[in-house]
Amino acid sequence: MCYDLPQEPMNRTIAELPKLACRDHILETTPNRLGWLETVPKHEQQNRDALWLRLKTDGYLFIKNAIPRTASLEFRQYYFVALQSTGLLEPTTNPKDGIAARAEFDRAMLRKILFEEIVSGATYAAFCESIRSFFTWLFDSQVHLHQRKLIRHARVDETWVTPAHYDLVYLREGTKNLLSAWIPLGDCPVERGGLTYLERSHKHYAIQDQLENGQRRAEHISYDLPALANQLESRWLIADYQAGDMVVHSPYLLHASLNNIDPNNAMRLSTDIRYQPLHETIDPRWQNHWHEDDGL
Repeated sequence: MCYDLPQEPMNRTIAELPKLACRDHILETTPNRLGWLETVPKHEQQNRDALWLRLKTDGYLFIKNAIPRTASLEFRQYYFVALQSTGLLEPTTNPKDGIAARAEFDRAMLRKILFEEIVSGATYAAFCESIRSFFTWLFDSQVHLHQRKLIRHARVDETWVTPAHYDLVYLREGTKNLLSAWIPLGDCPVERGGLTYLERSHKHYAIQDQLENGQRRAEHISYDLPALANQLESRWLIADYQAGDMVVHSPYLLHASLNNIDPNNAMRLSTDIRYQPLHETIDPRWQNHWHEDDGL
């Protein structure tokens, strides 16, 4: 799965990072509360058993160069070019850079283009389908891609941020044997507000889910990431994601996004999609294109 090489990683220490937060909850930076996602070594990327062991143990696979870097960057450009007429981008900048305009933009037009052209369009469908072969191989089975696929951009200082949650509470009417893929579209250093994962939290929530007989409401858990880390005596894991990277995670693994504090005012763009074995029960609510009014 190794394609054209990405830029050199930043190789930073936690101490070198600015303050990271989810809304107004600042992450603790002690070694037992904040760390880095561990990448899958190249020698394990073609070993199905090793990958499933990692999923069982860690709850995620952080795969470098999972897709061609150029494909990620080209989709980023496609997305922001499609939305350029809304005023979302700073004038005279390259759409691929995703530099947010400081002036207000046409939010109604943005929603119309996003949901009527991008989300349901052939370009996005082809991008999401491009990793089907990986999941077919990983599940050792024909797979189903859920039609409800989410794509989001995050501006600097925006109030919207994804609170801590695990995916299964939103997919109750199908199999538990599914995996989510979170893909940054373009480079996404920590400052740009990518996903953070609570280390090995999938084990805790799988047990909790069983004890609650799957009755937890379909809602997020909290924006207070430090409190959750203290409660589970765990660490939030972060990464300087690059175009071409992909994180595959358990439906029980707790995750959230961070505030975008990019110094260049660049927007984060990412997508999350879900694959499962084709022969297992499919949640019918996830078989329509994503829309902000879909009730999920």
